[in-house]
Amino acid sequence: MTNILDNPSHIDILPHLFRQEYAKMTAVLCRHFGLQHIEIAEDIASDTFLKASEHWAVNGIPENPTAWLYTVAKNKIKDYFKHISLFETQIKETIKPNEAETEKDFEFSNQHIFDSQLAMIFAVCNPKNPTEAQICLALQILCGFSVEEIANAFVAKQETIKKRLHRARTSLRNDNFQIKNLGDTEIKSRLDTVLKTLYLLFNEGYFSKTNNQQVRKELCSEAVQLTLLLTESPLTNLPKTNALLALMCFQSSRLEARTNGKGEAVLFDEQDRSLWDKSLIQRGNYYLVNATNGNEISKYHLEAGIAYWHATPTDENKWQHILQLYNQLILIEYSPITALNRTFAFAKVYGHERAIPEAEKLNLADSNYYHELVGYLYADTDIYKAIYHYRQAFKLTKSKTEKQTLAKEIERLKNQNSR
Repeated sequence: MTNILDNPSHIDILPHLFRQEYAKMTAVLCRHFGLQHIEIAEDIASDTFLKASEHWAVNGIPENPTAWLYTVAKNKIKDYFKHISLFETQIKETIKPNEAETEKDFEFSNQHIFDSQLAMIFAVCNPKNPTEAQICLALQILCGFSVEEIANAFVAKQETIKKRLHRARTSLRNDNFQIKNLGDTEIKSRLDTVLKTLYLLFNEGYFSKTNNQQVRKELCSEAVQLTLLLTESPLTNLPKTNALLALMCFQSSRLEARTNGKGEAVLFDEQDRSLWDKSLIQRGNYYLVNATNGNEISKYHLEAGIAYWHATPTDENKWQHILQLYNQLILIEYSPITALNRTFAFAKVYGHERAIPEAEKLNLADSNYYHELVGYLYADTDIYKAIYHYRQAFKLTKSKTEKQTLAKEIERLKNQNSR
């Protein structure tokens, strides 16, 4: 459950709690009603937060805000069963007794919340929808992502995501969809989509481009918790699951060092390594070893290997190892970000001058990450070109914190050039 510190006002607390608890609440409610009636679940969850905003403004914040929310939600469910005729006339007939929980069995325990979230992921990842639509729906319903956040994760237009979500919801609703225990075959067939969903959830926390935040630790933590649950089941405790968890542990170990006190990004080479969490690095090592219990080499294995070398004490061949892993990764699953990261590793091995043509031939002029990389590569040899590319990156990025970091670097180069 969420802990609220420093006695902020309800205006400060509610957005945070909404982000943390709304998706969890909706997952439990959807498991109760069935996803074809998701609007009911979303209405009850929304009404709960609306009541909180009204009640807390007058009476102050309760001692345990999260528990208060779940108590109100539970009461609203009781009221729903008693007073809303929709349940009696339209829903009751469509839900078989053995598929729906009774009111007295309804609970919001930590275990039930996590079980519901996990069940929701596998349920939403339904082959009736295209893979990308499955992931979009899981990110929205289970993880509470906005359309903008999903568009950022897929590097797609918001209108495209809206249409994808609408089609996916309609498909599941028309299928009289229920969240139920899936069989072994269904779980195994859907695992790849589930892992990608959790991967994107973690990435949005680690490389956030929304809410003017560089890092969103609560999303990283949520992804780690859900992936950890997968390793606790014999059906899903597979090498690729352990590889993904290892990747998350290695990346999470550096969260405290990735931003400074102003929320600005701190480049890898400038990070204070005393802030790295050694216990998370050890856990990453543990899960990476577990990931070798098989013949499969997934993208998660390769990315976990790259993260391992980043979190390992300096080794003279460190960047050669990282470059080799990127060379394999780009063959398994090409993406512009992977190509740019590979070029950065290439620069570390062969120097900036040789890396510039490697970057330019990628033809990613519409990407702020491309211009950031090229600006970085030119910084020591051609300040004018470096400043040009940093300015292009500044224009392209939507992140306020990223703009601050870029502006700082442009100013540093200007001062350096004027000496």
